[in-house]
Amino acid sequence: MAEAGLFIGWGQAVRGREAKGLKVFNDGVEFWTGQQTNGAIESFEVVILAPHGGELAGFILVRGSHGQIAAVRANPDFQRINARAAAIVDGLGIIEAALGDGLGPAIATFQEVIDEFG
Repeated sequence: MAEAGLFIGWGQAVRGREAKGLKVFNDGVEFWTGQQTNGAIESFEVVILAPHGGELAGFILVRGSHGQIAAVRANPDFQRINARAAAIVDGLGIIEAALGDGLGPAIATFQEVIDEFG
C-alpha cells in the first residue's frame, strides 16, 4: 500500500489557451500512465471537478512510496510537464501528501507538536 503521494491541483485554463491546455492535460495523463506501467509509481487518479465557484478545477492524486515520489519529482519529464502546465492554467499547485501507511507517522508528528505546545 502506498505511503506517500503527490496532489497536483489546477484552476481554470488561461483564456485563449484552452486548446493548448487540453493538449498538456492529455500529455500529463500519458506521462502518469507510463510512470504507473513502468512501476515508477503505484497508481494515480485524475479528478475533474464540477463548476463550483472556487479556484480548484481538478487534480491528480499520485500514490507511491516515499522513494518513488522523490524520484518522480526529480524526473526532468515531470518538471517539464509541470512547467508547461503552469503556462496554461491558473493556480497550479504540487503538494506532497501522506496517505495509506504514511498516515500513522504524519499523525504521530502532529501529536508531538500538539503535546509540545499544549
